[in-house]
Amino acid sequence: MPELMSEDFLLQSETARILYHDHAARMPIYDYHCHVPASQIAEDRQFETMTQIWLAGDHYKWRAMRTNGVSEQYCTGDAGDWEKFAKWAETVPACLRNPLYHWTHLELKSPFGITGKLLNPDTARDIYETCNALLRTPDFSVRNIMRKMNVRLVCTTEDPLDTLEHHQKIRSDGFEIRVHTAWRPDKAMAAENTLALNAWIDKLQEVADVYIADYRAYLTALRTRHDEFHANGCRLSDHGLDMAYAADYTAKEIKAIFDKIRSGKPLDDSKVLKFKSAMMVELALMDHDRGWVQQLHLGALRNNNTRMFKAAGPDTGFDTIGDCPQAAALSRFLDRLDTQDKLPKTILYNLNPRDNAVMAAMIGNFQTGAVPGKMQYGSGWWFLDQKDGMIDQLKVLSSMGLLSRFVGMLTDSRSFLSYPRHEYFRRILCNLLGRDVEKGELPRDMKLLGQMVEDICYNNARNYFPMDCD
Repeated sequence: MPELMSEDFLLQSETARILYHDHAARMPIYDYHCHVPASQIAEDRQFETMTQIWLAGDHYKWRAMRTNGVSEQYCTGDAGDWEKFAKWAETVPACLRNPLYHWTHLELKSPFGITGKLLNPDTARDIYETCNALLRTPDFSVRNIMRKMNVRLVCTTEDPLDTLEHHQKIRSDGFEIRVHTAWRPDKAMAAENTLALNAWIDKLQEVADVYIADYRAYLTALRTRHDEFHANGCRLSDHGLDMAYAADYTAKEIKAIFDKIRSGKPLDDSKVLKFKSAMMVELALMDHDRGWVQQLHLGALRNNNTRMFKAAGPDTGFDTIGDCPQAAALSRFLDRLDTQDKLPKTILYNLNPRDNAVMAAMIGNFQTGAVPGKMQYGSGWWFLDQKDGMIDQLKVLSSMGLLSRFVGMLTDSRSFLSYPRHEYFRRILCNLLGRDVEKGELPRDMKLLGQMVEDICYNNARNYFPMDCD
């Protein structure tokens, strides 16, 4: 019987083991989408406890702890670091078959070297103190953790208002691991709340040094920030939306809608939709003109628990899978850009597994022979970045596109201990290919398969994104 977290974890055939150990395991990590704070890389932060680096901000763990009957004071509340860690250790044995169980022990193995010991109340104190002692050594600063994990490049995620001073500091330090920003302009199109949007526009005026009297000036200010992001190494955008927007509109209508926004008056639903639709196009055109990649994360239904949103704020574990229809509007949006020959490289991610085939089929409509894999069906995201979700994404992409052109995994995490998610993905990928070889459905050509694995793990992303990492 295979042992949990052994060297051959999840590798159920000899072919899978060869593909992983000889090919996948040695490839660097190209983490093109995450939410780790650039400020912590800039200062090369030294965490004092596992709670600070592992539990703080981790809404995955908080959801599991709440489900296990743990009080909020041990999640987002004011309990002490050890008390919070102890409650997490009590929860881990209840996580069997949840991806958190695998992630937890992969993250204890790398970079801490803890193997042969499962986290539970009996082992919690020893693991906590062992990891804390390592964290307090220079070898476990943020930058050194990234080095230990063989990270070559990361892309953090910033609002257009961000000054990017932390990215500038990282570059000026000569840090050999490339740290780029990704442009996240969601707030620029959030017309459903004109009060919040106006406050954001007022700040944009200051940061961009552009007086925003009308819609044209608004786009000018956004382009100014887009140019500044580009000058600071940004080469991709990221949009977190419930769905793509593609309502019909005229330039005159959008100008009038913007004027109404600036007057502080609320918009009806049809005007909100028109404004969002126009902004999606304008932001995509900026990306195309600069040669960026646009990422569309579609399908989250956010902040469902009003009471807890007021108490704990956003991104604390109260978001869920949405069920908006995706295909028609997404097709219209992409086609509007393609009709102008202005469609940038695009990665589509879905949160509802119902939409797997929709996304995998959609990218085929807008591929071009000039750019291999121009349109990408992104890796399993959020609720789908677990074993079954990854397998389903790989299977659907294989059936409807070219798995060999896939740009691979990302962490999408706020923690510097999440890089083993790449290992998890790589083991799953190698096991899937190995299974097909053993069944006689793929050739036992280890040179061909090994190159494919190395490409998906690293080479494809390195070649796809216009960011130097060597």
